[in-house]
Amino acid sequence: MSDAAPAKHEAAQKMGFKDGDLIQELGYDDDVDFDLRDSLEETVGSELLTEEDHEVVDGIVYWWRADDGDLVDALVDSLVSLDEKGVVWLLTPKSGRDGYVTPASIQEDAPTAGLHVTNTEGVSEDWSATRLVARRKN
Repeated sequence: MSDAAPAKHEAAQKMGFKDGDLIQELGYDDDVDFDLRDSLEETVGSELLTEEDHEVVDGIVYWWRADDGDLVDALVDSLVSLDEKGVVWLLTPKSGRDGYVTPASIQEDAPTAGLHVTNTEGVSEDWSATRLVARRKN
């Protein structure tokens, strides 16, 4: 058995998902990390929900590339189905990869969408994951 399989499960666990969570996947394309997707599905015990699903979800996994459009608009739209305590994981290509999004862009756009950047994790060879949560209401 290779070390890759446990590492993939570790990535899903780093993202804080657990059995029974509902995760919606946005921005799916043929460049996503299929091993990470499989790991997420195994961790939560169900398939990832699609853009067409309208259930309230515990988390969103959003594959985002530099040429995908306006990040603020996309993040605002993604919040429609997110539970108030839910988390958005913005998955972006790592530096040097096609579609790379700078951390500064995410830091700038997230607050405008009502989100706060908490941390970034390396979750696959080609993708970084930035954890975004709703800003606390005063």
